[in-house]
Amino acid sequence: MAAGAAVNWAGTTGRFLVASSDPEVRRRVLGAPEFLGREGMEASGGAAALAKLRETSCDGVLLDRNLADLDAGEVAEMIQRDFPEVSVSWIEDQACEPLPNISTRVRVRRGDWQSEPDGESLTTLPGMIGASETMREVYRLARLVARRDTTVLITGETGTGKELVAEAVHKLSRRAKQPFVVVNCAAIPETLLEAELFGHVRGAFTGAVQSRLGRIHAAQGGTLFLDEIGDLPLGMQAKLLRFLQSGEVQRLGSADMQRVDVRVICATNVDLGALVEAKQFRMDLYYRLEVFPIALPPLQSRSGDLALLAEHFLNLLNEESSLPPKRLSVAALDHLLRRSWPGNVRELQHAIERAFILSGDAEWLEVEHFPQPGAALESREAQRRRLA
Repeated sequence: MAAGAAVNWAGTTGRFLVASSDPEVRRRVLGAPEFLGREGMEASGGAAALAKLRETSCDGVLLDRNLADLDAGEVAEMIQRDFPEVSVSWIEDQACEPLPNISTRVRVRRGDWQSEPDGESLTTLPGMIGASETMREVYRLARLVARRDTTVLITGETGTGKELVAEAVHKLSRRAKQPFVVVNCAAIPETLLEAELFGHVRGAFTGAVQSRLGRIHAAQGGTLFLDEIGDLPLGMQAKLLRFLQSGEVQRLGSADMQRVDVRVICATNVDLGALVEAKQFRMDLYYRLEVFPIALPPLQSRSGDLALLAEHFLNLLNEESSLPPKRLSVAALDHLLRRSWPGNVRELQHAIERAFILSGDAEWLEVEHFPQPGAALESREAQRRRLA
């Protein structure tokens, strides 16, 4: 870091953002003497930098010219266009020259250092993408509780990745080599749910021609993940509570109790507290499940992760395709950052896949490849009116 870099934020809060794909560069800039006492933030690329600027006010951006995801010049131009009050400075090798429209620069000499592991990657969970503060807290809580057999309640909107968190907790636990059994409480008819969970003996009901173990037995030694627990019928809630308290299972049509060793993780996209007040969910079961809650944020509140997720989904599609690899243009990314995502991560994944198909043989995914949400419904409604 060159002493006396020409960054003048006099009269400002001095909050700055360091955008570089190299964690060592970010670390060195944040620790430079001229920035001591100022609040520093990090972005692992140009896309993440643009997203963070939409979330948090900032006085200056220190931009690495060697970004892994986007063209640094385009990123700089977009920052100057959309955030004119934010100063932009370069982080460069000594051999690099600054762009003429950038007023200041900060130099970092890149030696033959051994790159340190990226702190962001160390805190993520298996199968999950994101480095925002809210997701870091999710990772921290999940890693803490994974060491124990405590019951976990994962809450969050549809499409936020609740099952991924549950599976990650399982993989990080001592039960990782044992089964991870998923039961969607909303997908199984009430009349079949008890037999599905607890099993049944021959003749327990019409059609029960042979005895069968339930999903709880199938999870022996491992983890039982009960998704959409808010849809569990009241009658089944009492039986689940009894199992959670005793660790014993009674198959339908049998008087015998069998002890099982199963860790339970539940998830819901509804407010269980509100269901308790409406007397649609048992209070005692609610408190038994909420021993260790983990709340997943909606994608709208973690836009800093959107670019990482979009790139991840696009890379997966590139790997599956026989076409030359496609890339996401800066304009298309900016379009995605401005959109709301009521369907959260799942909606983003589908949007990337749809754009991938619509782009045909083109190398770049552009704005026109991302139709506005609801466009298909509006088109069908317009057609219906024409025919009426």
